[in-house]
Amino acid sequence: MNTILSFLSSEYSQNEDSSRNNNGSQNTPIAQRFYQGSVYLSERGLLHSAKWCAEHALSTTLNPNESFVAVNSTTVLDESELKYTLAKSYFDLKEYRRAAHVLIASNKPKNVFLRNYALYLAGEKRKEEEVAENKNQPRAVNAELKSIMQELQPFCFPQSNNSNIPPDGLCLWLYALVLKALNMLQQAREMFLNSVVLYPLNWSAWLDLSTLCTDIETLSNLKFPKNQGVLFETMLEFFIAHTTLELQDNTSALEKYSALHQKYPTSAYIISQKAIAHYNLREHEQGEQEFETIQKKDPFRLEGMDIYSNILYVRENRGKLSSLAVSASQIEKFCPETCCIVGNYYSLKGEHAKASMYFQRALKLSPKYLSAWTLMGHEYVQMANINAAVEAYRTAVDINPRDYRAWYGLGQTYQLLKMPLYSLYYYRRATTLRPYDPRMWCAMAGCYESLERIEDAIKCYERAENNKDAEGVGLIKLAKLYQEQGDFAKSFHYYKKNLKLKDEEQTESQETIDCLLFLATYCKNMGRYQEAEHYAERLLDFKGRENEEAKALLREIHSQRKK
Repeated sequence: MNTILSFLSSEYSQNEDSSRNNNGSQNTPIAQRFYQGSVYLSERGLLHSAKWCAEHALSTTLNPNESFVAVNSTTVLDESELKYTLAKSYFDLKEYRRAAHVLIASNKPKNVFLRNYALYLAGEKRKEEEVAENKNQPRAVNAELKSIMQELQPFCFPQSNNSNIPPDGLCLWLYALVLKALNMLQQAREMFLNSVVLYPLNWSAWLDLSTLCTDIETLSNLKFPKNQGVLFETMLEFFIAHTTLELQDNTSALEKYSALHQKYPTSAYIISQKAIAHYNLREHEQGEQEFETIQKKDPFRLEGMDIYSNILYVRENRGKLSSLAVSASQIEKFCPETCCIVGNYYSLKGEHAKASMYFQRALKLSPKYLSAWTLMGHEYVQMANINAAVEAYRTAVDINPRDYRAWYGLGQTYQLLKMPLYSLYYYRRATTLRPYDPRMWCAMAGCYESLERIEDAIKCYERAENNKDAEGVGLIKLAKLYQEQGDFAKSFHYYKKNLKLKDEEQTESQETIDCLLFLATYCKNMGRYQEAEHYAERLLDFKGRENEEAKALLREIHSQRKK
């Protein structure tokens, strides 16, 4: 554990303003702690974290007659507090530089935090404006970062500045954001960790820490201090579930969220995360049911509903998708989630130009909205605008390198350009993120086939088959590749498995005919005449050339039996 974390653990178990930032005793109800966190975070300008805490304060299981006393205000209305109130008003109106200017020369931790957070947001806003103004220029940077670091240091490292001011959990979080923006990722990870130890209820800090956990090993290596109390353990449980889901360990994430659901039975957030896990596992029916549960509990919720629209799109449920699009438009028409939902509706109708228009609208509203970039890429592929598709997918992986759909989309796009080596690179990235997804392995195998690396293609198709390739793409490919290589025993094995799959699906296609023809011929050559006759007789049910081949096979079988 680094020096600052040791300092925090030994010297400061609470923030400087204990009446507002109190985690409470071990006996304080968790609902009360979430409530207190919501009030405090709202006052400090962290509205998303405040909302998250308020939702879970309400979703905590309370006894029918249980209640708790709200936080008593002990605020002294001096000049500093009045300035803070004015600055917070400017901040809420998104007049960030005015808010920062009001709080110049203030040394109270909450004033310093709001001033620097306002400067950070002003810098981010200006950065986006520069990107819009100079699209061909190198990426813009937030010009406020270094000054923010300098001003925050006494409130993050008091022991190195001989300061009596205790470290502030939210100042630590903001300092970590600056480190992350400067690409100092290891230091940022440590500071986010320090921040959540000092003030666990800041869900934004946990989410930012999650983005720096690029694999399961990094997550496992995070060293959280022991004996931090019920509140910290609760937030840690939420964090691990979220990060596990982000890292595509969906089965494990589903188990963790199911356990949390027992404690917070009405939490729409938890139900939404379970639905996303089902979606990632391609369990679309269960995912749809979870989202329907959310709609009943919270009919005006839009958060996560773009994923619901993805499920309805995959299931080709045009009726429900149309109703969802109408409902979302009535709730908030100019919202990124609504635009994605409507875009999916038009995409399902085959109106790709309209769909792309709505995805572009979503990106104007939220330039880092990951789903919209990926869906835009899909639409550009449909419209044969390959260059634009590549740009959209690249932007998506820049925003979130763990987005396997964007890597997979890049692989498909370069495959269309007949550039298999590039395609193979992107498919490898996708399989790294989704090692248990047979679609990723089948895509890689297709690239190896085009490069005539048949042994590698076979290994990939076998990985797809070992990971429950429900569509059977790997089976028929393995059967044909082994047949071409002259390994007829293995080819027989995969043709037989593929025929069984087709029989279970009750579908008859050219694949069924190919299976029956090979199986009948192989069994005849191996002297297994009864099996050969069974397969050949099934071929008689088909018309055309196959029927004639079946009759010829049966004549050969009967002739050889007589010998």
